[in-house]
Amino acid sequence: MAPQHRIALVTGAGTGIGQAVATALVEGSWTVVLAGRRPAPLVDLARALQGRGPAALAVPADVCDPQSVERLFARIRSEFGRLDLLFNNAGITTRPTPIDELAIDAWRSVIDTNLTGVFLCTRAAFALMKSQQPRGGRIINNGSISAYVPRPHSAAYTASKHAVLGLTRATALEGRTHDIACGQIDIGNAATALGAGLFSSALQADGRTAAEPTVDVAHVARAVVGMAALPLDANVLTMTVMATKMPFVGRG
Repeated sequence: MAPQHRIALVTGAGTGIGQAVATALVEGSWTVVLAGRRPAPLVDLARALQGRGPAALAVPADVCDPQSVERLFARIRSEFGRLDLLFNNAGITTRPTPIDELAIDAWRSVIDTNLTGVFLCTRAAFALMKSQQPRGGRIINNGSISAYVPRPHSAAYTASKHAVLGLTRATALEGRTHDIACGQIDIGNAATALGAGLFSSALQADGRTAAEPTVDVAHVARAVVGMAALPLDANVLTMTVMATKMPFVGRG
């Protein structure tokens, strides 16, 4: 029987992977806090999930803003008193751009969201998890296969995801003392609205463009739920979920 009163936070929960994971967690008997910049998709999702499992609470938040993250975690403390799972999912990318043409503001926007946002939420979750009773919890970061191999013209996104991998490993190391497990799911070509245009005509390393296979986002959601279900003395440090026939192995 699943443990009761398990509390999860999903960032970027309004659409795509975040929405799929939040839905799967609720259906797996988790109470889920839905965080994201835009209130409307969060509220719509919370309503859609009513009756499908425990509660889903919509809390608009900007992971790039330290004060917004503080308010988010203060709400979690006041509503639930603890956090058992953080899924750091919020992320953005830019259109493919040669590195010498990449605007500084675009670089900063990607790094602020994909890296600093993960750090701010991890920092707050770590502090809560190490002090709550019973102590401990799990943090799962949404990495990318770009944490290992880049696409052409994706310097900001690639750098951010390489850095997230380092942050995942550092958090996993520091978490040992406090019963906090940290892992990363690296996703290749999930079929979401964000990736629809990219995968239908993806720039290849040799300069060609080609359509690439995609994987149903439901498979990603099931993988995250599986990672989350492990006891805290077991951890999936990294997991890759990808379309079987996509050009990743041997890319370039």
